[in-house]
Amino acid sequence: MMNKQYKPKEIEKRIYEDWEKNKSFSPKESTSKFSIVLPPPNVTGTLHMGHAFQHTIIDVLVRYHRMLGKSVLWQPGTDHAGIATQLVVENRLSSQGKDINNLSREEFIDEVWKWKDISGNTIINQTKRIGSSADWSRNRFTMDEGLSDTVKNIFIQLYDDNLIYRGNRLVNWDIKLQTAVSDLEVLSEEKEGFLYHLKYKIVGSDECVIVATTRPETLFGDTAVCINPTDNRYKHLVGKKVMIPMIHKEIPIILDEIVDKEFGTGCLKITPAHDFNDYKVGKKHKLPFINILNKDGTLNDNVDKAYIGKNIHDVRDQLIGDLDKIDAFVEKVPYKTTVPVGERTGEIIEPLLTNQWFMNMKDLANDGIEVVKNGKVTFVPDHWEKIYFNWLENIEDWCISRQIMWGHRIPAWYDHKGNIYVGESEESIRKKYDLSNNIELNQDIDVLDTWFSSALWPFSTLDWKKNDAFFEKYYPTNLLVTGFDIIFFWVARMIMMSIKFTNNIPFNKIYIHGLVRDAEGKKMSKSIGNVIDPLDVIDGITLDDLLEKRTGSLISEKQKTNVIKKTKKEFPNGIKEFGADALRFNFCAMASTGRDINFDLKRIEGYRNFCNKLWNASRFIMLTCNDYHYEENLTTTDATIFDKWIMYKLDYVISDFKKYSSTYRFDLMANSIYEFVWNEYCDWYLEIAKNNTSDTTKKFLIYSLIRILKICHPIIPFITEEIWSELSRNDFVSEDSLTNSSFPSQVRISKENDIDNRVTDIKEVIKKIRKTRTELGIHPKNNFKVEIVISNRVLAGDVLDNIMLVNSLSGIELTIMDEEEPESNDFIQLIDSKFTLYLHIKNMINIKNEINKIENNILHLESVLKKIDTKLNNKSFIEKAPSEIINQNISNREKISNEILSLENLKSNLSN
Repeated sequence: MMNKQYKPKEIEKRIYEDWEKNKSFSPKESTSKFSIVLPPPNVTGTLHMGHAFQHTIIDVLVRYHRMLGKSVLWQPGTDHAGIATQLVVENRLSSQGKDINNLSREEFIDEVWKWKDISGNTIINQTKRIGSSADWSRNRFTMDEGLSDTVKNIFIQLYDDNLIYRGNRLVNWDIKLQTAVSDLEVLSEEKEGFLYHLKYKIVGSDECVIVATTRPETLFGDTAVCINPTDNRYKHLVGKKVMIPMIHKEIPIILDEIVDKEFGTGCLKITPAHDFNDYKVGKKHKLPFINILNKDGTLNDNVDKAYIGKNIHDVRDQLIGDLDKIDAFVEKVPYKTTVPVGERTGEIIEPLLTNQWFMNMKDLANDGIEVVKNGKVTFVPDHWEKIYFNWLENIEDWCISRQIMWGHRIPAWYDHKGNIYVGESEESIRKKYDLSNNIELNQDIDVLDTWFSSALWPFSTLDWKKNDAFFEKYYPTNLLVTGFDIIFFWVARMIMMSIKFTNNIPFNKIYIHGLVRDAEGKKMSKSIGNVIDPLDVIDGITLDDLLEKRTGSLISEKQKTNVIKKTKKEFPNGIKEFGADALRFNFCAMASTGRDINFDLKRIEGYRNFCNKLWNASRFIMLTCNDYHYEENLTTTDATIFDKWIMYKLDYVISDFKKYSSTYRFDLMANSIYEFVWNEYCDWYLEIAKNNTSDTTKKFLIYSLIRILKICHPIIPFITEEIWSELSRNDFVSEDSLTNSSFPSQVRISKENDIDNRVTDIKEVIKKIRKTRTELGIHPKNNFKVEIVISNRVLAGDVLDNIMLVNSLSGIELTIMDEEEPESNDFIQLIDSKFTLYLHIKNMINIKNEINKIENNILHLESVLKKIDTKLNNKSFIEKAPSEIINQNISNREKISNEILSLENLKSNLSN
């Protein structure tokens, strides 16, 4: 027997263990397949709202296609996350009193693997908590032996194809980590700074040009001053040279359209070795590249001797002082500047010329463009295609090397002359290049960018070149679900690498989802204190524990105070337990294509209530039908109009699910289910069924519940599986598990096209009576007489057939009349297009008092309506407010307007 209350914490762990034990997530034999990869989360990570949202969306589709009878593979795994993992392990070793500098490379790598064995599966275990039905028996890690071999072999082939080369180019350099980092690992922070105006003396003249710069300390690396060719102020300087102040070095004045005449003074200093824009100008004009930095951020021998060895971020004030002494400093003007900061370290990122491994991307990019243009790969929403094209059409060569120890070590060796040899091992290289054992070889100490192995994920995880039958069955995958922020770094590279090595696309569709923000639409941030852990929503958390979690890593006391204040206001009692299903339902209901989600716990409360509603409905049905022998064949013999109607409505929900899953409108899918189960099934059909316990109704109750559980299962798998197990124990279903049951098809049991309209009309009679009872405060147990005149012949017959039901659901005594008014005048008249109701209730109420109440209510509602109108007529509100907020205001306005109209009609009836 089902428990009286639905308690997710008691069932979720047990159910998931059963799924795994029964291998419910492994692919089954089928002629059709659905395959998808899990975007591999960092092995260092913990589950956050973005993961929970993304994994829910994938899981809904995976469970649905599994129920369609397809051979479904959801390929999971984690990313080795080079820099992030190295930092975690370094900090761990430091806390143990160990100095990383005293460890050999091999010893450090051993420490990383030890940490991975202990903590590396945290995010996988957390992912299971939200119900993700991936095939965990195939779990992969980007540093697994098989995947590492694939990475190595692909590097070698790309090198042999002249697509990988070693060169000296400008890269993002993290001076704390002392490695190149990708653009994705660089954050742009806007800071209040200054624009410095410096004098550069024109050679052979007493005249000076005033150069504007945000980074005066890089002047030691200047190799030109640049002006716009259309700037008439400086035409007379074309072909001349200027002297760099302090170091008295001559550099040319050059012309280039890159200069904005309105920026600063219109004269820019060009430092090709320390600025990405200047690098392009330097290449174009064949300028010298002078590196002034050591890898630790200190200034090298190419600067004035007074600055050698000093950190570049510490010398600005000293330099400005020295320039001022020689009359080379003019002024500094307040200026907002954007500073590149390392995501992992918080250090300012320096553009630095270093020897790195690069990958030529131009030809691969053309292939990536072509498969999207010809429709082989499509984006949902399609506007992301423009951004994808823009990046690939302007693609730069990819810096693929990193100066850290954790990662795929570059399979390249050097001899004493610096010659490069690329191969699987030293032994294979000696054989490949016919090198004798007398020649000493040393392997490159750099590792590959983490995104290199991630770019191979769709095929390297599917047994490429190891199990042809398996690979051909599941590759290419059907869909990729991911965020917009890694379209360039991951999505585009997967497409290019897959075409290159498999001669096929990696996936047919790319569904780009939005970000999960807080209830006010702000980005979730630890420093703001608005981060919510999905597991805290599932399990609940006390206020004290929540405060500790939100403030534990904060250093600033001011930040701590603000976070504590905000948290206590928002969650005075902590967060209560909602369970995984309520969280999943919320994500689906909010997931319209491409839009960000504003995460609001109040909404989750509603979906937790939905789960309770479904639980109670199921319990009622099983109690009602516990003595009934259920057989699956369904006929309309003895079926009531309401039995036929509920199947008709159920068919629509099934149709909606199929339609919305194919268009990725998870919001419309979830709302269709919610509306049907709550408003049609529970509020109406079950209430009607309580008045009719015939075997036919029992059959329809069980049949409809089975189909509802199947429809709901992809979205809320835990509660539906638990209810299903109760059905199984009572022999109402033959399958032990809902996970591998079939998705329902439409039954089209009723051939009566107007069945929905007929039941809607009956409901309208009941609703009008109930609404008036509520508005006038008449207790549900106080029955009264109602007479009805019906102008519609079909409705008259339906009301007559179900008059006892109408009486029971309305708490009235109904009489059907001909076209005439009642003789007594103690009634309130309610007019509809198809019927007129006469409610004999005037002797049950104080009419004057009720009219006063109604008038006050109308005044209140008109006041609320005025505030909404003020907002909607405010141009600034319409331009700045999220569309969700605007739509909510429009919806509220319509609802309140209808309430006012209803109350005015009631007032009119009472007055008359």
